[in-house]
Amino acid sequence: MNPAPAGSVAVIDIGSNSIKILVAARDASGSLRAQHYRTIDSRISAGISRTEPRLSEEGMARGLAAITSLLVDATAHAASRLILVATSAVRDARNSADFIARVHAATGHAIRLLSGDEEANLIGRGLTCDPALAGLRDFYVFDLGGGSLECLAFHDRRITQAVSLPLGCVRLTEKFIADPTAPFTAAQTEAIAAHVCELIEHAGFSFSLPATATAIGTGGTVTSVRTIQAARTGRPLAETPTRLSVATLRSLLNELGSLPLAERQHIAGLPSARADVFPTALATVITLAELGGFEAFENSLYNLRWGLVAEALDPASA
Repeated sequence: MNPAPAGSVAVIDIGSNSIKILVAARDASGSLRAQHYRTIDSRISAGISRTEPRLSEEGMARGLAAITSLLVDATAHAASRLILVATSAVRDARNSADFIARVHAATGHAIRLLSGDEEANLIGRGLTCDPALAGLRDFYVFDLGGGSLECLAFHDRRITQAVSLPLGCVRLTEKFIADPTAPFTAAQTEAIAAHVCELIEHAGFSFSLPATATAIGTGGTVTSVRTIQAARTGRPLAETPTRLSVATLRSLLNELGSLPLAERQHIAGLPSARADVFPTALATVITLAELGGFEAFENSLYNLRWGLVAEALDPASA
């Protein structure tokens, strides 16, 4: 067992594509520091794009197995408080109550089901915990998951816009890619881009910050780009550049999109469980760059889980 500092919090984030744990606490300076983190690709969201989305028996079983495994992590790291949250896939599923009840019966733990607004705002709160971004005043945040895309704008480090949209990469892959085992086509890229533009415009999200505002990308897609770069350069993720040019994203989409899934699954640094949705995810992020006129995204690993830790440790400032 690895004792964690007093007041440490463990957050298990039940996402559409993966389920993750973060154990973190405040250090002597008051900054949040991670004690442990792990991700399990579980894809509980299969079928999320249907008119009547439901979590499948297989998806719920994978989700429960992942949660059970991560609860062992929380115990091993002696977290003093445990929080389980679920986002888009569970939020939208018609049988979400069944899954939540199943988890409670098996583990004794309740799941907090986040609304889209709660998810977006907690992502924003987590992002402001990143010490590397402490000097930023005006910036955008885009968190792309399997079921949803959260878009935020910060002016003077305060949230001025926050929307959660059904534009997750699993959802869009199911909607627009008839055969995910085949190479990705230009027509599919165009269809996804048009859909992303339509929903962002309908939501009223505007790219109205000063031209100097930074675009920040969080979530598995942008992080996976860095892990691919890390694998290709023989460096750990922490030593790869956090700035990712849009030109790099386009080049990667052209390279990986031309491959069938069986070959994509063997790309070093790309989790094989994400290989089917990765081209869709890249096309979505590139569309955001085109809408905002961004030349690059700054990658941050501080997102929803960090926001939940900050909320738990300092609820008065929520």
